[in-house]
Parts: sequence; C-alpha cells; structure tokens
Amino acid sequence: MEKLYQEADWKTEKHVPVIEVKGEAKKDERIKVLASVGKEIEHPNTTEHHIGWIELYFLPDGEKFPYELGRYDFKAHGASTEGPNTSTVYTEPMVKAVFKTGKSGKLIANSYCNIHGLWTNEEKLDL
Repeated sequence: MEKLYQEADWKTEKHVPVIEVKGEAKKDERIKVLASVGKEIEHPNTTEHHIGWIELYFLPDGEKFPYELGRYDFKAHGASTEGPNTSTVYTEPMVKAVFKTGKSGKLIANSYCNIHGLWTNEEKLDL
C-alpha cells in the first residue's frame, strides 16, 4: 500500500505545511500556532493549481489520539463567473490557531494540493 500522505523538508518542497509556534509556549496558557504552505518556496495559487485546505492537530504526549484544532478551507483561487484566473481574489494558505494544553506533545499539520495530493508535517511542542 502506498503512503497516503507525502512528507519532505518544507525548506526544499513547496507543498509541505510549515508549523510555527509564535512566542513562548507555556502550560495552560494560550499557545499561538501558525500553519502555512509555501513559506520558503512559494506554492502556486491559481484555479488550476492551489492548496485547498490545511488541517491542524495536537497529539498530547502519552495519548493515543490527536485533537483536531481546526480545518481551514481556501476557496478563492482566481476563478469567477468569467472563467479560471479572471478574478483578483486569492486566498493564501496560512492560518493561525490558538489553544491551551497542560501537556507537551506534537503538532501535526496536513495540507491538500489539488494537483499533488496530501502532505503532512509534525513539530514537537515542549511545555
């Protein structure tokens, strides 16, 4: 069986979601997480080739299942009633999530490119 999600280094592969914790993460306080695609190498954002969504999860240490922090859909990629790439409206694949936890764990981001499929990345969160 082939792998469902592709993985790579986001610094060299434009499809990999990047996870960034903003500021210092502290136990039981608000943790701000930025998830994006195309930080180092810009991903195309056209009607024909775009990022459709990003999902963000948190898996606390010692637990079996992750918590879904959010799923973010990007719907505007230049299409309009006039046809592909005729609009001036384009959503960028970047989201900010804010959550609290009492445990360290792992942040997981998944993204979907309409041409190149599913991509994933993980980042350790130490409190």
